[in-house]
Amino acid sequence: MAKEKGRVTLHDIAQATGFTVNTVSRALKNKDDISRETCLRIQQVARDMGYVRNYIASSLRSGRTKTIAMISGSLTNPYYAILCDLIQREAVCLGYGLMILCSQDDPDTEIKMVEMSLSRQVDGVLITPCSFESPALSLLRSSGLPFVLLSRYLEGDTDDCVICDDWQGGYLAGQHLIEHGHQNLGMLSFHNVVFSTRKRFEGFKQACLDGGIPDQNVHYAEPENEEQILLQVENWLRQGVTGLFSFCDVEAWSLITLLENSALTLGRDFSVIGFDNILGYMNFPKPICSIECHLQEEARTAIDLLRKRIHDPSLPPQQVIVPVSLVCRGTCRKPEPRA
Repeated sequence: MAKEKGRVTLHDIAQATGFTVNTVSRALKNKDDISRETCLRIQQVARDMGYVRNYIASSLRSGRTKTIAMISGSLTNPYYAILCDLIQREAVCLGYGLMILCSQDDPDTEIKMVEMSLSRQVDGVLITPCSFESPALSLLRSSGLPFVLLSRYLEGDTDDCVICDDWQGGYLAGQHLIEHGHQNLGMLSFHNVVFSTRKRFEGFKQACLDGGIPDQNVHYAEPENEEQILLQVENWLRQGVTGLFSFCDVEAWSLITLLENSALTLGRDFSVIGFDNILGYMNFPKPICSIECHLQEEARTAIDLLRKRIHDPSLPPQQVIVPVSLVCRGTCRKPEPRA
């Protein structure tokens, strides 16, 4: 029966079960020196009484809060929403609470989120850095707080990081377009994302080189708004471009919508492939060929890496690259002859 007033304590459970407070505490933690039968009995009584562990008191004793922070871009981007959801699942499995903070890909906001993480005394931070020279990362390094870079990596640094194989993803995207008959290809990125944009284009360009595509038929652009995007694809259309690789699925869907609202047609004028395979995690009305970056594996690896860093700060830094794969949904068709 739940206690009528106030928080249920270990002393209350001890009185209800007839065990000592020490035995109750160890049973709730599934310690090996307490029999399984006793653990289950005490845990059931604790649940019936409405006991909730006081992590603040535990943190005062252990020096750890069992909380980690995830600092990502805007959750209006389904990529970050999916990533945070997967991170939370993995964190809970290891007994950690998760504080989700959004930098909006703004350096000033990002450093405020790091300051907030430090003030809340989290045990560690997962962060998708928003710039090459992030002051937030400088603060994390100087603070000594364990952290892991996730999805984005600052080349040349010695921080722990978990990223997908951006280069291989770009290569697979270019290869997929070439295999479907495209001989004039372009990559679009709406903004330059730390490390990833360059690596994806390098892989894309290598696939074109290996496929016998001449340099003049391999294009790259970073349009900043819808007007510039349309002007760019119309210019590429005049140059004979038929295969488009979009930096990510969200940008690919924006591109497809713009094409549909203009005189251009997906399938007739252009084929499009994205990156992230968001359709593998949530339903969208428009199918699209994409590169699967295995976000669940990224999440699992990042949490494990951060947990190890928390428990042993002396470990050498690790950079983990998660393999990618191609998912074909029929949006990269053989180009139709143009009049």
